[in-house]
Amino acid sequence: MRGAGGKQPLEFNTISKWDAQLWKNQISPIYHRAFDGKGAKPEKIIRNMFRKQLCYLHIGIVENQVVAMAVTGKLEGTDALIIDYLAVDSKWQYRGIGMEMMRYIQKWAMTKGNARSIVIEVESEETPETLARNQFWKKCGFTMTEYIHHYIWVPESYRAMYLILVPDTNIPKQGEELFKYIERFHKASYQGA
Repeated sequence: MRGAGGKQPLEFNTISKWDAQLWKNQISPIYHRAFDGKGAKPEKIIRNMFRKQLCYLHIGIVENQVVAMAVTGKLEGTDALIIDYLAVDSKWQYRGIGMEMMRYIQKWAMTKGNARSIVIEVESEETPETLARNQFWKKCGFTMTEYIHHYIWVPESYRAMYLILVPDTNIPKQGEELFKYIERFHKASYQGA
């Protein structure tokens, strides 16, 4: 697959087992730049998610260098995949890599992830940064729900967005219902860490 602008080839891979070297050397810098102070799970929680087989790591690679990452998981009780985190290395942003990553995740979700829809939670506060992120998700085809969810353990409030991949998905389209599944996913992520 050619990269954005047709320059370097962009390749994708999905990993289901914890790889400490990959995380430390290539994923962690992207993850922490994007999510520190914005709800980043500690590394031990991510390791726990892999140990419990709750998540997958999707990576976008240009010339053996990871330029994009996403952590996804299955929302138990639904046929949905949740995107817990998605980020593009700041040096590679605004080249269409995020959109290519989403196309890859959508295809992977339907062919290997056994998912018929995708869910993401986004900050509900309307700042220029969150509005830009939400616009990205809308361009990817996601629909915003109205319900605003308040967690007891983080100060930010969130809204759910969903993307229907096939018409017969069983994913609820009401934010309040979606957050019941999202909260279960987060609870399972932290249990036993």
